Amino acid sequence: MTRFTSALDCAAAIRSKEVSPVEVLDEYLAEVDRLNPTLNAFSLRDDERARADAQAAADLIASSAPEDLPPFIGVPLPIKDLNHVKGWVTSFGSGAVPDTPAARDDLVVERFRRAGFVLMGKTTTPEFGSVSVTESERFGITRNPWNPDFTPGGSSGGAAAAVASGMAPIAHASDGGGSIRIPASCTGLVGLKASRNRITEWTEKLHGGSTSGVLTRTIADTAAALDVLAPTDPNAWNNALAPQQTWSSEVGADPGRLRIRVARLGALGGEPPTSLDAALRRTADALSDLGHDVVEGEPEWPDLLEFFGGFVTIWGTINAGVEGLDPSKLEPHNRESYTAAEAKSSIEYAKAITGLQYLSRRFMEQFGRDFDLLVSPTMAIEPPAAGWLFEGVHENPSEAVMRATPMAAFTAIFNVTGQPALSLPLHVSEAGLPIGVQFAAPACREDMLIRVGSQLEAVMPWADRWPALAAG
Repeated sequence: MTRFTSALDCAAAIRSKEVSPVEVLDEYLAEVDRLNPTLNAFSLRDDERARADAQAAADLIASSAPEDLPPFIGVPLPIKDLNHVKGWVTSFGSGAVPDTPAARDDLVVERFRRAGFVLMGKTTTPEFGSVSVTESERFGITRNPWNPDFTPGGSSGGAAAAVASGMAPIAHASDGGGSIRIPASCTGLVGLKASRNRITEWTEKLHGGSTSGVLTRTIADTAAALDVLAPTDPNAWNNALAPQQTWSSEVGADPGRLRIRVARLGALGGEPPTSLDAALRRTADALSDLGHDVVEGEPEWPDLLEFFGGFVTIWGTINAGVEGLDPSKLEPHNRESYTAAEAKSSIEYAKAITGLQYLSRRFMEQFGRDFDLLVSPTMAIEPPAAGWLFEGVHENPSEAVMRATPMAAFTAIFNVTGQPALSLPLHVSEAGLPIGVQFAAPACREDMLIRVGSQLEAVMPWADRWPALAAG
C-alpha cells in the first residue's frame, strides 16, 4: 500500500496483517513531519496516544478473527478542531476560549472509535468554522497542497490538506455552509454533506444545517464512512429517514435514467469562469453518455435577500453555548457577528427559522417534479489565493464574509434545505488547481448521489491524481 491507498484498502491491508496499525500510523506521521510545516494542516498532535491506540488495534487483530474486526481497524484519521476528543483541547481555531481538555468525546468521535479508526490529531479550521478558507489568528494560514499560494478552502481546509497531500488517508470534516464540499473542490477530493439529521450529534448544530462527515479520495470510502457515522439514533430529537440498505451497497448500483438539471449561474448570477464552464460541460457530456436526460438551465433559486437574511441570523449563533467564550477576544468578523446576534430578539430568531423553512419547501418541491438531480459548480469562483479573504478585515470586518459569499453561493442553500449534496473532483483549471462539481439530490437520497458518483468515478477517474508536493 501507499500513502494514497484508500481508507478501505488500508483497513484491508491491516486486517490481513500485510502491515500493522503501528507501521501505517508511523508512515503517515512521517508525512505530517515533512509536509505540515508547509501546509499547516494540523493544529494538535498527540503521537504518543495515537501510537498507543494503534498498538491496541494491533492487539485486537492478533486476538480476533478478521470478520469480527471493525471496518476501519487501525486506519489513521484526524478530527477537525471543532469537535471534542476526550483529553484533547478543542480550540475552535480561536484564542477566545480556554485551553481546557475535553471531558468526553463528541458522539461522532465515539462512532469513529467504534469503527476502528486511530485518532492521529486535530486539523485546522478558521475561528469557529466561520468562513470558507482555513485561516485564523491563532494558527495562521492553511495552504493548498496543489499550490501553497492558494487556499484549500474551508472550513475543513486542514482536513482537506491532510488527505490531499497524503498526510492522512481520510479525515473528519464538517459542513454548515459548504465546509466539506468547498475544501473537496479546492483540493481534488470527494466531499459529501449528508442530509439533515443523518449524522446526529449530542445536540443539533444550526438546526441540523451543520453536519459532520469525512473527506476522502473515493466514493467507496465516503459510503463506508457514512455507514458507521449514521446509525439510527433513538435519543436524538430528529433522525433522517433510514436507508433501505447500507450505503456501501449503493456503490456501483444502477441509478436508472435520471433527469438532471445543470445550473451554471446560481443565485448570484453572472458568468462563471471558463474553468467552471469546462467542468460542467465535461460532466454533462459524461452524464449524457451514461444514459441520463441532461438539460442545462437554472432552477428557481431562492430570493437572495430572503435567504441570506435568515441564514445570517442563524449563523450568528455558531459559537453560542461554548463554555468560557470571551467575545472580546474573537476575530473581528466573528466579534461583529456575535454582537449582531446578541442584539436580535428571540422573536426575530424564530421568524428567521420560519422563513427559511418556507423557503426550503418552495425550493425542494422542484426536485422530483422538474428534475431528479441538480448539478452545478461547487464554488462560483476558482480557489482564491491564500490570505486574500482576510485582507483589511480589521478595518472592515464584514468584508471577509462578503468575499466568502461566492465560495458558498452554490453550497449554503443545501445546508438550509437539509438535502444531501456531493462535490466530486471532475476538472482541473489551467492553473493546475482542482475544480469540483456539486450534485444535489432530494432529501434523504444519498443513495442517488453515491450511485451517480460511482458512475462518474468509473468514467472520469480522479483517485490517481495527487499534488507534486506530496509525491516528493
